[in-house]
Order: sequence, then C-alpha cells, then structure tokens
Amino acid sequence: MHRIMIVGAGKGGTAILQLLAHSADWQTVAIIDKNDNAKGIKEAKKSGIATANDWRDFKNASIDMAIDVTGNPKVYDELIEELPHNTTVIPGSVIEIIIKLLQEKDYYIQKIQAFSRRQQIIFNSIDEGMMSVNQKGEIIFYNQSAMRLTNTPIEKAVGKHYKDVMNALELEQVIETGQAETNQELILPSGKKVVLSKIPMVDEKTEQIGVLAIFKDISEVVALAEEITDLKEVKKMLEAIIQSSDDAISVVDEKGRGIVVNPAYTRITGLSPEEIIGKPATTDISEGESMHLKVLETKKPIRGVNLRLGPSKREVIVNVAPILVEDKLKGSVGVIHDVTEMRNLSKELSQAKTIIRTLESKYVFDDIIGDSEEMKLAIEQAKLAAKTPVTVFLRGESGTGKELFAHAIHSESNRHYEKFIRVNCAAIAENLLESELFGYEEGAFTGAKKGGKRGLFEEANGGSIFLDEIGELSLSTQAKLLRVLQEHEIVRVGATKPIPIDVRIIAATNVNMEKALHDHTFREDLYYRLNRMPIYIPPLRNRLEDIPQLVDRLLQKLNREYGRNVTKVTRGVIQKLRNYQWPGNVRELENVIGRAMIFMPATETELQENYVQISAQKTSTLEGKVEEEIYNGTLDEAMAQYEKRIIETALKDNRYNKTQTAKALQISIRSLYYKLEKYELA
Repeated sequence: MHRIMIVGAGKGGTAILQLLAHSADWQTVAIIDKNDNAKGIKEAKKSGIATANDWRDFKNASIDMAIDVTGNPKVYDELIEELPHNTTVIPGSVIEIIIKLLQEKDYYIQKIQAFSRRQQIIFNSIDEGMMSVNQKGEIIFYNQSAMRLTNTPIEKAVGKHYKDVMNALELEQVIETGQAETNQELILPSGKKVVLSKIPMVDEKTEQIGVLAIFKDISEVVALAEEITDLKEVKKMLEAIIQSSDDAISVVDEKGRGIVVNPAYTRITGLSPEEIIGKPATTDISEGESMHLKVLETKKPIRGVNLRLGPSKREVIVNVAPILVEDKLKGSVGVIHDVTEMRNLSKELSQAKTIIRTLESKYVFDDIIGDSEEMKLAIEQAKLAAKTPVTVFLRGESGTGKELFAHAIHSESNRHYEKFIRVNCAAIAENLLESELFGYEEGAFTGAKKGGKRGLFEEANGGSIFLDEIGELSLSTQAKLLRVLQEHEIVRVGATKPIPIDVRIIAATNVNMEKALHDHTFREDLYYRLNRMPIYIPPLRNRLEDIPQLVDRLLQKLNREYGRNVTKVTRGVIQKLRNYQWPGNVRELENVIGRAMIFMPATETELQENYVQISAQKTSTLEGKVEEEIYNGTLDEAMAQYEKRIIETALKDNRYNKTQTAKALQISIRSLYYKLEKYELA
C-alpha cells in the first residue's frame, strides 16, 4: 500500500483527501497546513489521519508520495530538495488536472445514470410487457408490465433463464436465426391471453446480441368481442328493462322522431306507443317546448324542466340527455317524473326531516338534575352503560328526559367524537321509515335518488343512534332491527349485499312493553335484545324534591330564550308546584314556568305565585264535556279550534303519554304527531 502525504489542506487538498479515502491501494498518512482551521485538517482529524503545521515533521516517515497543493513554488522546491530520492513529489498543477478529469467522469456517469433512469421509467410506463434476453437466453431486462402479466417480480426474473419465467416463449429459433416472429397468440400460466412478438437485437456492428420479447394483454379485447356477439341479447334485455321501469321513459332518434316509450310513460301521459312512435317529439307536449329538440340542437343534457304532457295536461318534470355513440348524435332519452307523486313524497320527507335531526350530542350527565334516590340510581346506571358497548333501553313516561339521558350516555362513551343520530320512530311515515333507517339502492323504488342513499344507521356508523318511541315500530321493521343487533349489519332497500356497521343503539319508549309483548305487537326476541340494560327514569311526581333545582335550571334556559332576567321564585311558587302531580313531567314543568315568565312584567326579577297558572285537580276525562265556547271564523277554522281543544284535553287526561292519547282518540300515533305539529302542541 502506497503512503501519501498531502501538503496543503485547502480546497484542493480536501478534494485529494476525499478522493484517496475510497482507494484500497493508497493510504493518506498525514495532511499538512499552517492553518489549523483548514477544512482538510478538520476532515483528517475526524478520520484519524495525522495533521501538522510543517511537513518536515513527517520527513522521515517513509512517505512514498508527497502531493503539493499549496500553490507555492517554494514549497515544491523544498519538497524536492529535502525529501528522500525515493519519495515522489507531485505538483499541484498536475493534481488540478486529475481532479478536473475525475469531476468530468462523475458528471458523465451521473448523466448516463439519469438517461438510464428515464429509459427505465418509459419502459415501465408502457402497457406492453417487455423482456430482453442475451444470446444465452438469460433475462437482462424485465419491465413492470411483464411483471404484472406473469406474476413474477422483476428481481426474481432478471438474471434467470427465460424458461424459468416464461417457458412457452420459445426464443431459441430467433436467437439462432435472427429472424423476427410477430403477432403470435399465447396463453400465459396466469391465464391471460397475449399477442407476442419476438424481435432480434443487434449492436452497432449489426451483430446479434439477444432477443426482445414484447407481449400485449388481449384478454379484454377477446372479452369485448364475445360481448359484441351477444349484442342482440343485450339489446333485448335493455328493452325489457326500459319496459319494466317505473320511471317514464321517452326516446327519440336524431331527427326527433319517437322510437321508444314505456308503459310508465303511457300511464302518466295517457298516450299510447302508437300515438308517439314515428311521430315528432312535439306530439306529447300540451304546454311548453320539446326538450328533446333542444337537446338534439345543443347536444347537452337538460334537467328539471316543468312541462305539461298529454291530453290531460299532466304536470311533469323532465330530464333529457343526448345519446352519443362515438361522439355522433344518435338521439336523446328523456326521463319523466310525475310532479303530483313528487309533491306527495316531498311533503312526507319534509315532515320526516322536521322530526329526524342528525347532530352531535349536546348534553352531559351534569345537565341531568336530580338528587332523589330514584334519579340517582338511573344516573348511575346510565354512567355504567356509557362505559360499555351494551344496547341501552330507556323506559319512562313522556317528558321525563329520556332524550337527555341518551345524549349524556353518548357524550360519556368512547364514541363521543362520532355522530349521534336521533330518530323518532313514531313520527315517520311507515313507507319511509325503512328507507330512512337502512338506506336504499338506486332504482329501489320510484323517486329513489341516483346512486342510492345512505340510511341513518350508516350515517351513525362508529357512533350512536337514539331510537325514540321504538314501541311504535311495525313488526317487519322490528325484524330488520333485530338483524342489526344480532349480525351488526344492515341491508339497504333494494339490495342483497349486507353492509357491516358498528353502532351503539340507545332505544326509548313510554309504551307498556310487557303489554305489547302480550298483545303480540312487539317481538319477544327483539325485546330481550334491547332489554339487556334497562334504565327506568322516574316521573316527576315521584321526585318532587327535585323541583327547586329543576326550576333554577329552567329559569336559566328560558331567560336566554325570552331575553328576560328572572333570578328566583317565591316559596309559594315552589309549594304550588310540589302540590301538583305533573302528568306531563319535566316538559310540562317547563311549559308552566315559561308561561308564567311571559305573563309577568318584564321589569320583575322574582316569579310570583299569582303568575303560575296550574290546577291541583286532575283534569277531566274525555267522557266529560268540553267547556262550551263560542268559536270565531269559518266552519273549518272553528272545527280546527275545537279539535285542538279536544287534543289538549286528551293529552292532559293521559299524562301527556302520546301513545295512550292516540288510543283514547282512536287515531294512529302518526296522525297524532301530525296534529300536534299542526296545532303547535308538540
């Protein structure tokens, strides 16, 4: 190994030091510089190489070569004169030339590597598989498409004989003859069908150095050809689909003449196929312009246009889109929706949306007021339930705070960052409830949204869903809910594939569930699934000692809502409130306090007993007579006022239990909710 001494630790000396660091035949034994802070001195110290301020310190160190990079001719002359004759001294000018040559070498190496990388990227980006072999049949190049088609990783292919990877290629003849073979069909071991071309590779001397194999996957092309052969059958199937669709469909050709209408179109417009097919697109228009003709003119779809069609002038909304085949206009297709049906659905949905609200939970256990033993027990049970994923069943009369408990359980659980969905099961039309809860697929029913819709269970995935008035579910919906509890999955309306969900169910009811089981209006298996963690919320009449705290909290809430500043109530008010049995529970208490605050002067801050309008006697039953009263307005207005009085009386008689009230009035629970909303009694 040759021993080197570098004199000068500046830029040139540092470059020589770094260059020699990678050599196995040359050893740098010392680097010299008068400046101890020179870059080369610092790097030498890090590498454990000796340093000095004077090269003479190593004059007798058996140096094979001294490299002068000081740029000072005097130093070079001293090295020649004083070093032993067998030590070779190289001037800095020679070293500078060597460094430049090395730098140029690195530049061109980097340039070649960059060009090679670009080539690799290009070859890996093309869809065709590419594999090249040398004259021995060894793979020297293999792109990513080849890897995809053969299921063999690149690192396991390169360097191997091609037969170990794709034995069926048979490249020997091309290697021997140098004659290309193109467009050969081949089935790979992966089952994919490819077209193979084998091309000899030659160098600049036209000598063959290997073979390039290019293979393209034609599986999709073959499949497409098979589909084309079945075109007639597909056409018949499409016609059958159009004919069986519940949506009215009208199709015209590029000249605007009718070519297809389905039975739903005839049902809505009253026009038969014979009256439309072959006739101009304006034939069915009673009021408005033909959207078919506009689409044919602009080649752009038109949506949501109101028209009247047919002899009955049926009001409809139409969506029309052009039919383009390879960018050529072949006609247009229109989908017609009956506005009457849409309005009915919209009305039902708007009613449902006023009852269903999706929001984050907004109450915690600190919001629940109560020091009575029964209330403390309910709160402790709810806190325990919040820490486990168990289904919770809240039992209690209307107005006792079941929803407040549901919010608090979700807020205290490990799901509190996820959604909290509230659903009033009794207030949603039966024909909408299933699709609202479980969602639906596109085309599941007339009016279904394009692309389908996620149900409330999917919206609540990862969080909690509060099913209020669960006792009002139909038996069919109960069966679907049981599947959710048992299998932790739902099936959308119109779908067959189940969707897994992770939802905490919190159910609530004021119905006598035991009686419902006896009457077979509620499934036993669902009841036992729900009843794993029952929590009974006591009525207000059983915890009258909580009234002062409840009143304080209600004053804070109502002050914010009414813009008042009522800070306290008299003892007489508290005593009066304690003497009442509260059939409507906390909700009724809030109504009483709110009414009293409205009637008292705005300047007063203490609620007096005379402002609290409440009767200590139980209200009369429906069998009694409703107080006679003179009603003003039209007959319809008078009937509405009378109906409102009857419902108010029934609510009080049944302690504001809506289910019992509906039974007493002999109307459905959904009709009761509608009337409560209509008369602002909810």
